Amino acid sequence: MHLKRWITGIIALPILYLLVWIGGMVFYLLVAAASIITLWEYYRIVFPSDGPFQERLMPILGLVFAPAIIWAFYDGKIEAAPLILAVDLILAAGLSLPLFKDDPQAPALVAKQVLGLVYIPLFLSFLVLIRFSPDGVAWIFWPLLIVFAGDTGAFYTGTYLGRHKLCPWVSPKKTIEGSLGGLTANVAVALIYKSLLLPDLAAVPCILFALIIGAAGQAGDLFASEFKRSAGVKDSGTLLPGHGGFLDRLDALLFASPLAYLLKIGIF
Repeated sequence: MHLKRWITGIIALPILYLLVWIGGMVFYLLVAAASIITLWEYYRIVFPSDGPFQERLMPILGLVFAPAIIWAFYDGKIEAAPLILAVDLILAAGLSLPLFKDDPQAPALVAKQVLGLVYIPLFLSFLVLIRFSPDGVAWIFWPLLIVFAGDTGAFYTGTYLGRHKLCPWVSPKKTIEGSLGGLTANVAVALIYKSLLLPDLAAVPCILFALIIGAAGQAGDLFASEFKRSAGVKDSGTLLPGHGGFLDRLDALLFASPLAYLLKIGIF
């Protein structure tokens, strides 16, 4: 498992770096593709595959609207994003009406469908804002590396030093030691990156940035585990050997992205 994890990372990271660095339409397509795949994995977890026709249409509706939300951010028309969500909610609610006759939990299906659009494409869209903001090339890699370093630090610290459970009712393998190891890796990578590429930033805000992003990433990881645990699945998919699916890999980044943009415009 460890070997597969490293091989996948060694192959994927240079490709990811190149696509993020190129920016423009390439970056939009990267975020849109990652959003669609991740959203598809989420819908597979929360929606039964053998439901009625209207129920099976709800995930398709979400997958259609996902790239539109990201395009609104890319095209500078952020105000269109809540309109897209409103239209999606109206259509999903319409699909739920005939379902309610036989299933009183039909409104919960609408909630799951709309949550998916907020949770994945909307949250990932903040990466687009970061990438196309001033110093976007330097800034976009900063939260990405902080999150990935924290995930790796938590994984190996928890594996070799973990003794005390962090949140066993959600994720039995995660430990307090792993969490602290992840936060330590967050801060270390943030300061190294800052010294090399963002030297004008003060150290204290950078440490605060790393800790908030790292904590948000861990919360995002646990939140995704809730869905998987309630559905009785270990991984969201198998597309990334050693990592599982895209949701398994991006769950921390989903929570970290909007906070990274908020902190960028708020404290720097």
